[in-house]
Amino acid sequence: MIFVTLGTQDKNFKRLLEAIQKQIDLGNIKEKVIVQAGCTKFKSNDMRIFDLVNRDEFDKYMADCNLLITHGGVGSIIGGLTHDKKVIAAARLKEYKEHTNNHQVQIIDIFSKEGYILALEDFDKLDEVLKKVDKFKPKKFVSNTSNFIKKLKNYID
Repeated sequence: MIFVTLGTQDKNFKRLLEAIQKQIDLGNIKEKVIVQAGCTKFKSNDMRIFDLVNRDEFDKYMADCNLLITHGGVGSIIGGLTHDKKVIAAARLKEYKEHTNNHQVQIIDIFSKEGYILALEDFDKLDEVLKKVDKFKPKKFVSNTSNFIKKLKNYID
């Protein structure tokens, strides 16, 4: 199963769902696709689309998926990595009114260059990125949260 998360941004991100639908139509995606679409409205007979799902359902879809396709939000990317999922991330872009700026490009670029995720930069080439998924071995993500909290506590004290 492929789990697609578009986050909770108040802007539309139909471009990603259109690219996924195209790959379904071409037969390049044969798996079940579950979508947490947020504020994105999209009709598909091939994908199961929810505006939002509760935390338990979200965690179940994340645990059950073979692949996470997500927007370039840090929380969504790290969520997939902490569940040991292969992640394809696509940036919401300002020029398409999908976000207020293009910071997701930088986020995805860093995670991709470090070997954690696969970046989808050209939505017309999703098929090429999908072909890389089977052989892709993502770098193991190790959280630095406890170290950060320790340093913060020391600073405060």
